[in-house]
Amino acid sequence: MNFKKRLFLLSAFALFTSNIFAEVTLPKILGHNMVLQRHKKVAIWGTATPAEKISVTFAGQNKNTVADKSGNWSVKLNPMQPSFTPREMTIKGTNTIVLKNILVGEVWLCSGQSNMEYAMRKYSKYQTAVKGNKPPEDDLNTANNTNIRIFLDRRKYMEPSPEHLGWDAAIGKPLVDFSVVGYYFAKDLYTKLHVPIGMISAAVPGSRIEPWIQASKLEIEPKLKNGKILDKLKADDGDTGKFYNTMIQPLIPFTLKGMLWYQGESNCFLSENIRYAYKLKTLIKSWRNDWKDKKMPFYFVQIAPYNYSASKDRPLTTEQLPEFWEAQKLALHLKNTNTIAITDLVDSIVDLHPGYKWEVGRRLSLLAANKAYGQTNVVWSGPTYQKMKIVNNSIEVTFSNTGSGLNSRNGKPLSWFTIAGADGKFVPAKAEINGNKVIVSAPQVQHPYSVRFGWNETAQSNFINKEGLPAVPFRSDNPWEKLFK
Repeated sequence: MNFKKRLFLLSAFALFTSNIFAEVTLPKILGHNMVLQRHKKVAIWGTATPAEKISVTFAGQNKNTVADKSGNWSVKLNPMQPSFTPREMTIKGTNTIVLKNILVGEVWLCSGQSNMEYAMRKYSKYQTAVKGNKPPEDDLNTANNTNIRIFLDRRKYMEPSPEHLGWDAAIGKPLVDFSVVGYYFAKDLYTKLHVPIGMISAAVPGSRIEPWIQASKLEIEPKLKNGKILDKLKADDGDTGKFYNTMIQPLIPFTLKGMLWYQGESNCFLSENIRYAYKLKTLIKSWRNDWKDKKMPFYFVQIAPYNYSASKDRPLTTEQLPEFWEAQKLALHLKNTNTIAITDLVDSIVDLHPGYKWEVGRRLSLLAANKAYGQTNVVWSGPTYQKMKIVNNSIEVTFSNTGSGLNSRNGKPLSWFTIAGADGKFVPAKAEINGNKVIVSAPQVQHPYSVRFGWNETAQSNFINKEGLPAVPFRSDNPWEKLFK
């Protein structure tokens, strides 16, 4: 027998024997201190020797299965009621794994780029420069709610953990590196639901949307309603699939209630509008498909005011950001999606990472409470454009999400409204509140045709509802609304 053949047989034997004695292994997301999703079937999975018998025992349930020919196995626990009682889960094969201190409640995934990744440690001595507000005083160093659990998804450290570590209570050192938005979302939601909350943070500073989408899913050429076909989405590159492969795929199919998304600045710098809308649609649909939950709530943050037009890399106008907001909002064509506006949470338009992240988390919690949990008394958004009507020499704009009434934050006339005639030349306009409507007019425009609000990258209007939530920027002459599908 020649040397190469002997080496091949020895290698094959080593591989065979390693499979024979392979132990049951769990993905890192399954571990001590985790929170399992209530009221849904809960996925538990891992690897073992092919044909190995596996049992999973938790909360009075016992599920049995057999590893397939590739060594993969999975079971689903029956839907459970929320529980604050720490319990153990036992997984048995040729070896036994006991996971401790497990709660049952609500689980959310938060993802995106730096504004979602923005960590609690950066808030230790934080005070916003202009408005003088500080984060809630009881957090960072003194947070002690052990019923909020956090898991920080680090792309280089998602291999299975022999110690089954990764989940922690939202206290002390683990909280220091966790997403501010994610933590304050959980904190506020806890006060509304009174059940354990689990938060998974998977975010990378500076990331475009493409790395978060499986590369094969971007091999599409979107077709507009007018028949025009866009270039293949993957043509924009952006390291397609890079973070999906290392950070999202290892989480699938951990059972979730919903997803939070705070991303877009990197794509806005690239002058994207309708193409971003199709990418966001693709991300939402593909992630939901991965989790086999087509109705999973997906909520996202409308990115904050910033002077993109000052970019030296490419020519951008002061309307690039509003057009990007418009692209983000096109995702609302999908069911169970929604967004929050944060135009008022900015001290400086030259800060791409504005403060008040705790308020961003709180507003996402308001949205979830109302839409995902049916607490319809919770006001979650500021005034949102519904329709317009031309009345003589003015435009009557009707809004939804008016809360207990429309208002001016500072008592002064509403700002950042513009109006145009058929020539499309917009001029500053007078805007007066009339019930749940705003009447917009300008002496220069006797025959108004279109109206816009907040249509500028620096716009921070005083237009709010009486709950203090800012009105959402819009333009009635949206060219994409009739073309997107």
